[in-house]
Amino acid sequence: MTTSTPVSEPETVRSQRRRAVVASTVGTAIEWYDFFLYGTAAALVFPQLFFPGQSAYVGVLASFGTQFVGFAARPIGAAIFGHFGDRVGRKSTLVMTLVLMGVSTFLIGLLPGYATIGFAAPLLLVLLRIVQGIGVGGEWGGSVLLSMEWGSKRRRGLMASWPQLGVPLGLLASTGMVKLMSSASGDGFHSWGWRIPFLASVVLIGIGLYVRLRVLESPAFQEVKQEREVVRMPVLSVLREQPREVLTSAFVRLSEQAPFYLFITFVLTYGTEKVGLSEASLLNDTLIAAAVGLISVPLWGYVSDLVGRRLTYGIGIACVGVFAFPYFALLNTGSSGLVMLAIVLSLFFHDIQYGPQAALIAESFGANVRYSGAGLGYQLASVIAGGPAPLIAAAILERTDSSVGISWYMIGCCVLAMAALLLMPRNTAEPGTTLSKEPAPGKADAAAAEAG
Repeated sequence: MTTSTPVSEPETVRSQRRRAVVASTVGTAIEWYDFFLYGTAAALVFPQLFFPGQSAYVGVLASFGTQFVGFAARPIGAAIFGHFGDRVGRKSTLVMTLVLMGVSTFLIGLLPGYATIGFAAPLLLVLLRIVQGIGVGGEWGGSVLLSMEWGSKRRRGLMASWPQLGVPLGLLASTGMVKLMSSASGDGFHSWGWRIPFLASVVLIGIGLYVRLRVLESPAFQEVKQEREVVRMPVLSVLREQPREVLTSAFVRLSEQAPFYLFITFVLTYGTEKVGLSEASLLNDTLIAAAVGLISVPLWGYVSDLVGRRLTYGIGIACVGVFAFPYFALLNTGSSGLVMLAIVLSLFFHDIQYGPQAALIAESFGANVRYSGAGLGYQLASVIAGGPAPLIAAAILERTDSSVGISWYMIGCCVLAMAALLLMPRNTAEPGTTLSKEPAPGKADAAAAEAG
């Protein structure tokens, strides 16, 4: 006689997998909404509000400088929350990062400008940006792992790509909110309208917490706890045992993260000041590109499951490098259709890397140090790639009054990333070693059934 147990276990597993994907994707989208919102405001509002009296170039540079400190803080967040994520668990750590990010974003929306409190205004802005950086630095590793560790090994690329959707979703939401408030507030956007998207983050926190509190801990971490293989100091352990994996994970992101922040942040400054395009048209084009990302990110994650992570990622690196000069050539035409094509293609080529990237990095580390190792590798790129990219681009543009140097900078990032990809060790996450402990086949299903 057939019992209901064999049917109920897979149903429970599928239910938990869906919850894990939704919790990871929604929570990550909220965090990136907060983080990207700052980048857009840094290009459009903050130079005048927090750094008045400066030349246009110095104001932009100072604004992007405050943006950079958020990037510099991300490895700190990866280390702090990586420690707790590998010792306490993915789920509870992700709740902490969501609250930290949301509160800091809300407070930025309340921050008076330089005209009201003087030098205290940019100082507080920097401090809140640091808190934002710490929050998002701890977010990525946990959200990717919660989704990936609930999935099967054959579909790790796809499962890990769902939280990556937080980037286009966050970009879509933040850009859409800025555009909406820019239209609704009119001339008041630079005085009060820009604050509304920041203040709205408090609502998103509540939604994110509701979703994340309903998901169970990942089976991989449950097994680490059951087998008493929790590492006492996971950050130190992974740096001592797998430094090559951490470093190559950081440098392989040069071709993805540095161009990305030129594509979504610096383009607003370049397009308005150098080409003479309107803010509204650039924001519209960014919205379209972000919407395309909702399809292209999981698509390339899935493709990496079929043809391999490294091949897919390498193709993405090559595409961004080849597109470096055509990108600015299209922008410089000033033609609305060609400018939109440049922005959409730039993010599409970026997504060829971003889709498989989470699994590519996370698979290099065992379950007992994966939060720390993957998070550190991923977030160290913020210091060498995403953070300085708009600053470097602005400096090149000011010095040469041309985009040629910026294109060569992008190509240089791609060359270094390709070298890192070739040097990245093959998948070490196999049973039998302390740092690479993986759940045995079928353990994920069993753990989910037992928890359900």
